[in-house]
Amino acid sequence: MNTPALGRGVVMASVGLLMAFLAIWQWVPAMLNVPSFILPPPTKVWSETVRMLGTEKLLLHTGITTLEVVVGFVLGSLLGLVVGCILGVSPKTELVLSPYILALQIAPKVAFAPLFVMWLGYTVYPKILVAILIVFFPVMVNMLTAIRTVDPDLVNLARSFSASRWQIFRMVEYPMSMAPLFSGLRIAATLAVIGVVVGEMVGGNKGLGYLLVFGEGQGNTAMVFVTIIMLTLIGIAAYWLVVWAERRVLHYLPRAQHTMV
Repeated sequence: MNTPALGRGVVMASVGLLMAFLAIWQWVPAMLNVPSFILPPPTKVWSETVRMLGTEKLLLHTGITTLEVVVGFVLGSLLGLVVGCILGVSPKTELVLSPYILALQIAPKVAFAPLFVMWLGYTVYPKILVAILIVFFPVMVNMLTAIRTVDPDLVNLARSFSASRWQIFRMVEYPMSMAPLFSGLRIAATLAVIGVVVGEMVGGNKGLGYLLVFGEGQGNTAMVFVTIIMLTLIGIAAYWLVVWAERRVLHYLPRAQHTMV
């Protein structure tokens, strides 16, 4: 099979589907006499995008939201990675901490946003904290599950060579858990955007979440659509950065394991 030709075909199909969607969005609401303040056509959304770019507000708020997403994702992922590793290698610790972690996950994250705002004010920190809470759990669960499902024969083989507990973790459990870990990171990358936006909508004067509330208050539907599109682009970019990192790490791991052996 010609892979490059297949790739071009997929790209053309995706572009064609997008063009068809935009055409339907542009013409069908007009044919049904749907007011533009309810469902603005793509041309009006584009005009609003150009206007917002001209005032530099869109870039400013997008940059702030992007920064909060990156920081929240990185810190939440690191926290989930560390806690997942600890619980994975220590079943007793999991028994002690799991009720509290589960309670934290069950509690609605939106409910924490006003509390963080009251504690930390209208700064970036409440938004980052909400993102950390949302990102933490999927990364932690995937890491914990990955370590617990490592092939026991590999662990026994390492023990037969008198490997210490740390060596077993570093050379067997951690490398074998990379694929499930990145599955959790893919989910976390999109959830980080949700966490930040929730924080900005509840108590923010900057960021795309603030623009959503501002556009809704002004009755500017086109601005709301522009903001949603920008948030979607941030989520897509975060997701594909994780995919790129996953390919690099998983491509390197076999060679690293061979070198250790």
